[in-house]
Amino acid sequence: MTHVATHDSAHHPIRLYLMVWGWLFVLSACSYMVDYFHLQGHLRYSLILLFMMLKAGLIVAVFMHMAWERLALIYAILLPIGAVLVFVVIMVLESDYTLLSRTLHPGLL
Repeated sequence: MTHVATHDSAHHPIRLYLMVWGWLFVLSACSYMVDYFHLQGHLRYSLILLFMMLKAGLIVAVFMHMAWERLALIYAILLPIGAVLVFVVIMVLESDYTLLSRTLHPGLL
């Protein structure tokens, strides 16, 4: 008789998924509270982006099983995203500098 190995090692307790759904609900409620309290400016956008990133991180970590993957796969997915975010920040800073220089010295460019 041969023994056939099955791939059933990915059993997670339902409590984990319920907790993640609860946290997603709380984070979504916090995101809606930002609009409800009419927050404005950088605080509004910072909070919305923070809640969005936290929710995305929970979804990727638990529902896409990234928390249980090998470190090389995690790096292969997260490092390019991190690099893109760093380049976006650099472009935003550069655009502010360009706008400032064009505003202060309009005839030079």
